[in-house]
Amino acid sequence: MGVLINKKIDSLLESTSRSFYPTLKYLPKKIRGQIGLLYLLARVADTIADSKHGETEFLLEKLRKYNDVAQGRSTDLPDFSELADIQKNQNEAELLRNVQDVLAGLEVYDEADNQRILECLDIIVAGQVLDLERFGPANEGDKISSLESNEQLDDYTFRVAGCVGVFWSKMSLAHIISLPPEKEEEFFLKGIRFGKALQMINILRDIPEDLRFGRCYIPGKALERHGLKPEDLLDHSNIDKFRPLYDEYLDITNEHLDAAVEYIRMLPESQFRLKASTMLPVLIGQRTVTLLRTGNILNSRDRIKVTRDEIKSYARKLLRALIIPGGVKRLLEKNKDA
Repeated sequence: MGVLINKKIDSLLESTSRSFYPTLKYLPKKIRGQIGLLYLLARVADTIADSKHGETEFLLEKLRKYNDVAQGRSTDLPDFSELADIQKNQNEAELLRNVQDVLAGLEVYDEADNQRILECLDIIVAGQVLDLERFGPANEGDKISSLESNEQLDDYTFRVAGCVGVFWSKMSLAHIISLPPEKEEEFFLKGIRFGKALQMINILRDIPEDLRFGRCYIPGKALERHGLKPEDLLDHSNIDKFRPLYDEYLDITNEHLDAAVEYIRMLPESQFRLKASTMLPVLIGQRTVTLLRTGNILNSRDRIKVTRDEIKSYARKLLRALIIPGGVKRLLEKNKDA
């Protein structure tokens, strides 16, 4: 039974994740399944929350009931067929049609691992609920709402990604590595910043799409300081006015990525797979930040992203770096400066 569940989970992972699946393949087997399962559980919640449905309360109800079933507070799993039918991404539609199989993945792991998985999922869902309450469903319209402050932005990045850094760290400490007690807190804090870095990249890369659906994650107070309103970001000719503020957020992202590099350095040298699985998203993140600094992010026709070929190239470079003394450090430094 466990083998069949794992095969189904792996198939769903491969079809729904463009960039995470290659990272997952590097992970040590002792934690690969648990981390992959959390990704899918969170992806289900994310797909529900981002569905282009007209009613906020409808989505909130589905999201909360889904989490209640996952957490073991209910056995009444919602019917997701209506949401599956309106998905433009057919892989996400397929995911919603197989939520029961995703939840069955929890049966494979022990109580301690399930507790770690569900603790993180609970925080993620709380962040998505807050997002829906703040912005409403992701429907195209004339009204654009923004976060109010940098504090709200930082809180959001923790809820939907920083908490994953804590989960990843807990799984590593439980199954693979050990650190002195005085180092564990530092490990968790750097793990949080690792997750925040990746979420900041998503936010800073997806501004045009989020605006189209009425959501602006660039805080209103920060925009006001630069004489801008959320609606002004719809006009790509405002990039010169927006660029100084945008660069501030890219700088914050780079600082988080630097903390991610320090996180990797805390991992034992012998843990090649664990280092590789954490390095790949950092390499891709560093490259994405470089692209974002030079492109016009407000131009929705000029989608900025790292290509599949580049990801494969990073994977090859990473494997070489891991077997050469000092290779990891040189690769990270060279990539950041590129």
